[in-house]
Amino acid sequence: MTRVVEPGGRVPPDRESRASRLRRWLRPGIGVKRWLAVVFLGELLLALAGALVIRLAFRDVPADSFAGQLFDLVSLQSLPLALRPAVVLVVGLGIFLYGCWRLLGVLLEPFPRRSERLVELIYQKRSLARGPRIVAIGGGTGLSTLLRGLKESTSNITAVVTVADDGGSSGMLRQELGLPPVGDLRNCIAALADAEPAMTRLLQYRFPKEEAGSGVSGHAFGNLLIAALSAIEGDFEEGVRQSNRVLAVRGRVLPVAPVALTLHAELADGRSLEGQSVIARARGIRRVWITPSDVSASEEAIAAIGEAELIVLGPGSLYTSLLPSLLVPRIRAALEEAAGLRVYVANVATQLGETEGYSLAEHLAALHAHGVGGLIDVVVANDNTRARTPAAYASSLVMTDVGTDGSDTRVVFGDVVDDDNAHHHDPQKLAGLLLRVLEERSTPRTPQVARTA
Repeated sequence: MTRVVEPGGRVPPDRESRASRLRRWLRPGIGVKRWLAVVFLGELLLALAGALVIRLAFRDVPADSFAGQLFDLVSLQSLPLALRPAVVLVVGLGIFLYGCWRLLGVLLEPFPRRSERLVELIYQKRSLARGPRIVAIGGGTGLSTLLRGLKESTSNITAVVTVADDGGSSGMLRQELGLPPVGDLRNCIAALADAEPAMTRLLQYRFPKEEAGSGVSGHAFGNLLIAALSAIEGDFEEGVRQSNRVLAVRGRVLPVAPVALTLHAELADGRSLEGQSVIARARGIRRVWITPSDVSASEEAIAAIGEAELIVLGPGSLYTSLLPSLLVPRIRAALEEAAGLRVYVANVATQLGETEGYSLAEHLAALHAHGVGGLIDVVVANDNTRARTPAAYASSLVMTDVGTDGSDTRVVFGDVVDDDNAHHHDPQKLAGLLLRVLEERSTPRTPQVARTA
């Protein structure tokens, strides 16, 4: 006979017995046993009080009377003295647990049924709440990919997201409403949302131009939701906070700054460009900077960086997603003072335009040229050369031609890519390697190149 077991060794819900489901409620980490014990202790004291009252009431009742005989029957006088408390305990405990189980069912009956059992949801939330405190800084698809992996191990995640985008739906809202760009925020909220897949699809839904009027044409629904909440609250940062709450985000998503940033670039030929969407397509970038240069940072982001055990920079577009956040003065200052481990996740593929032809060493050189290379304790890079490389992609894999440069930066290589697409990080692989690097933090920060299988 074949026994069907779900991933993680779980038996499908329809095959579970009542006893099995009850054992799940009593496993470590749920937080139920301690309160059951408190309730049981209260019941025991009430029973003891009742016994004392009965003893006082029947103390002077003749043993051969009806009341005396009834008392002998209830108090199990016919059983051996040593067996009486055991029988009462077993019967009482059974009735107590059955009553608790049925009471829980009645209390939960009005709530919608979910595919995942309540016991699993409670265990997951309590377990994740004890996970490491992690801050992830950046933007684009790279950051949202990382977040999808991290949220399976901890709910103590803070995503600090760039607000320099000026293209697409974000650019239109920025121009029409004066709102900081919300596209990267939407992607990160969707990645961390503790909701059914339908909610993620809803946030990412984009109104077609041919069907929509001029009002919502080309806009993503998630962008409009954040814009609406910001208008209701009268404050952009509060609108993002409300988005986190409404969509049950596992952790929190914060803008790096409360106002929109404008990205500027100087090219190798001396030309200057303005705007993230233009710079992303440019070759030969020498340096980038943001305006306003003295922009204030999110206070919550500053506090989260100070409390974090692990601070992850990237992955994502080097010049247009990562650097705009790191160039915010207070963010850079907070990273300099941070006690947490600061890890840079190297991109696995180059980008046409801004990093075309870049190797890992050139990515790191660009970070040093902008004064943020010294903020990195560990570099995480890919060493899986067996993954499938998409034939249709014009970009190429990032060459990992890097060793030590006399700094305290440690380079850790590992398999962090999707086996079916070598140009994309795998969320679970990347998160797993980062957590292993954090666990090994007790080793001294010495110049070295490590390889992790």
